[in-house]
Amino acid sequence: MPEHPEHPGREHPGKEISLDNLAKTIEDFVKMDSELKGGYFLIYDTATNKPLALKLQRVHKDRLSKVSENKYFAYADFMSVKGKLYDLDFFVESMHDQLKVTEISIHKELGVPRYNWVEEGGIWKKVKS
Repeated sequence: MPEHPEHPGREHPGKEISLDNLAKTIEDFVKMDSELKGGYFLIYDTATNKPLALKLQRVHKDRLSKVSENKYFAYADFMSVKGKLYDLDFFVESMHDQLKVTEISIHKELGVPRYNWVEEGGIWKKVKS
């Protein structure tokens, strides 16, 4: 059974996009963003109305999924400066033979989901936990 069955999609990306390329896109995005912001990946936490300063722990390569035409999903673990573990969801689109991060959201804090995923008519949607 997958480590996180609540994440969308169970298919692996098609041949045109490799799992490693998708993970590298996210890792590079986080690295570049962190270099611009004092070594931390900053994301606004809508639950607390405060920014979070995070460090990437790992991108989960077991759950890189194709969710629609040219759109892929992956999630990653981050550690806050206060030692809290966060699970962030990343959506990446394939545009003109390039992969681009298009959406990021905080899925879990200390393992507790803020939302879940449900499939409706072949489309994955976020629902409140």
